[in-house]
Amino acid sequence: MKSTLVKKINAAEVRCVSTDSSKCKSECCDYFAVHPSSSELSLKDKLDGCKVRWGINRMGYTVEPGIYGIGNPSEDAPVLVTANYKLTFDAVRKELAGLDCYVLVLDTKGVNVWCAAGKGTFGTDELVSRIKAVRLPDIVTHKKLIVPQLGAPGVDGREVKRQTGFAVEFGPVRASDIKAFISAGSKASGDMREVKFTLRDRLAVVPIELVLTAKIALVVFGILLLINLVAQRPFGVNDFLLYISSIVVGAVVVPALLPFIPGRAFAFKGWLLGIFSTVGILWAFGWLASPFLLLAAGYILVLPAHSAFIAMNFTGASTYTSPSGVLKEMKTALPLIVFSTVVGIILLLIKAFIG
Repeated sequence: MKSTLVKKINAAEVRCVSTDSSKCKSECCDYFAVHPSSSELSLKDKLDGCKVRWGINRMGYTVEPGIYGIGNPSEDAPVLVTANYKLTFDAVRKELAGLDCYVLVLDTKGVNVWCAAGKGTFGTDELVSRIKAVRLPDIVTHKKLIVPQLGAPGVDGREVKRQTGFAVEFGPVRASDIKAFISAGSKASGDMREVKFTLRDRLAVVPIELVLTAKIALVVFGILLLINLVAQRPFGVNDFLLYISSIVVGAVVVPALLPFIPGRAFAFKGWLLGIFSTVGILWAFGWLASPFLLLAAGYILVLPAHSAFIAMNFTGASTYTSPSGVLKEMKTALPLIVFSTVVGIILLLIKAFIG
């Protein structure tokens, strides 16, 4: 029998795995750490999570890979696997209230489970390596792991079992179903397996898209202000409103209305709404009349293409596409976006300098 003596070292729960408990007093004792965690999110956790959604410290928002204990887990407690992106880790642990379990955190380089599975960091090699690194066989007596369903593309369950002896069970899509999944004897209902992409899910990625586009917008506005120093027809408030509208369409309206917009390609969806928005605003400004046709043509080429590009970025957060589908869309859409944008900018510059 292995010793169950527990010590506290640097706020981590450390169990002695020596077969001789007397060795726990010596320097040569072999230890492994189970980091204690809570299912309750602190105010700081919530505030930091909000900041990350707005792009603040996004790449540094991680937890240390390893094994974490929720509640008071015993040797037969279930083991859940997740990523070391803290937003993901927090989303999992807050759903585990009242459950005694372990959470095995993989080093996904601060990327969520789904994206990391596609990139390979949430994968077989990392899972096998982490099982060995935390000495999981010395922590639990069973040989089962609950891996999130969205991580399935990166994990070969048969290879994990061959190398470690642990069988992989793919859990539900949503963390909120974990307790029900365990209570049902690791059996998932059809609803647990269904990948939903609700309005709330779609709007959750809007803040980071707005931040990314805002950075580009600042550069664009700076260039326009320089052009205005010598332009015959300066860019004014209405021009800025048109540009902002293309950002809002691509980053907010397309995600919100995604299931209802015709077409499959995200770039097309963004371009389609961009056309309606641009033409509508040009008409409201009275810029579809003959004195402004060159200006209108330039904006009709530039702004829908801009909305299309922003909307295409959304493919990485969507459940509607596959990696091959994303690459195919980019190969088709990017040349068209670039061509339309370049021609449109030329027309706008001609109008700016000839008046």
